[in-house]
Amino acid sequence: MKRTLFEISLVGTFVLLAWILFSGDQPPQNTRNICDIFAEKTHWYTAAKNASRKWNVPITVPMAMMFQESSFRQDAQPPMRTILWIIPIGRASSAYGFSQALDFTWEDYKKETNNFLASRSSFSDSIDFMGWFINKTNSINKVSKYNAQHQYLNYHEGWGAYRRKSYRNKAWLVSTAKKVKKRASVYSSQYKRCKAKLDRNSWF
Repeated sequence: MKRTLFEISLVGTFVLLAWILFSGDQPPQNTRNICDIFAEKTHWYTAAKNASRKWNVPITVPMAMMFQESSFRQDAQPPMRTILWIIPIGRASSAYGFSQALDFTWEDYKKETNNFLASRSSFSDSIDFMGWFINKTNSINKVSKYNAQHQYLNYHEGWGAYRRKSYRNKAWLVSTAKKVKKRASVYSSQYKRCKAKLDRNSWF
């Protein structure tokens, strides 16, 4: 009987580990409400608060940018390009993960922060990366950390291209940046109403 219970326990442990490894960090059920996001994903709230304190950025701006970039999917990436609608020829860019960070920008982040094990499929690493980027945008291009619209334009175009105002020839991008601004504003209003409750239920 003892052996049977041990075997059941062992199988259960393996099943749990397999579920953790292969299920990943799925998107929240309601991505349009930041209170619901953090109530469901309490570890995300801890990570977002840590990034906010570390880089002195508002929680709602990187969250609005992440909503736009990946819809909070850890394995998000650009669609595959094809020839004649059939033959795959690669993706439009190396963007990947929650933050949709490009390979070379992600490498710069890892070097500057000494976070060499950082993964783009990790929410905590991704939100920290976005905090780092927003902080650098503020330093390099003097864009307020609360200005979600122009922070997003920097995020999409890069610091040099933003200074050259490359976005002026991209009406679709300007429209998208305005959506990020609106999302950040909505998230901010929601967060003010639930911050105290989230903090009470948070470990840190």
